Amino acid sequence: MIYGYARVSTDGQSVDAQVRQLRAAGARQVFREVASGAKTDRAQLRRALDQLDADDVLMVTRLDRLARSTRDLLNTLASIAAKGAGFRSLGDTWADTTTAHGRLMLAVLGGLAEFERDLIRARTGEGRKRAIAQGVKMGRPPKMTPHQIKEALRRRDAGEPMREIARTYNVSHSTISRLST
Repeated sequence: MIYGYARVSTDGQSVDAQVRQLRAAGARQVFREVASGAKTDRAQLRRALDQLDADDVLMVTRLDRLARSTRDLLNTLASIAAKGAGFRSLGDTWADTTTAHGRLMLAVLGGLAEFERDLIRARTGEGRKRAIAQGVKMGRPPKMTPHQIKEALRRRDAGEPMREIARTYNVSHSTISRLST
């Protein structure tokens, strides 16, 4: 069975033109959605993916209706492929996993995306190493200043309850219990 997925970003837009195109291309059921492409949890897309069985096809009018980024597209296509289903974009004829040519193009795209991720990971790691070498502290900033830590330790050593000390500095009692000199 061929399913369609039509999405617009805002309430002022209409999915009707997409629905007509999808039906004309053979979609028997069309899932319609008004949601930003940046939104990762789209209920109708999830429903469409859940409906897919082996040899079904999910069709969209253009790739940007399905995904906002290459990573998002590849993740969605992996979900479709895991069900043994195919994918087709009417406006992007190369994006058609029902043909050998389309599968090849998407494999190349996937390889390029993986290469890009590796480059980003390498550059990020190098930048992190440089920053640490220059004395930049990584991670969250401390909740308490050195003076507050010293004062809290003094109060804790004097026997004051940790929950009271924690309340003073607006931290949890476990933060106070972990303090060391």
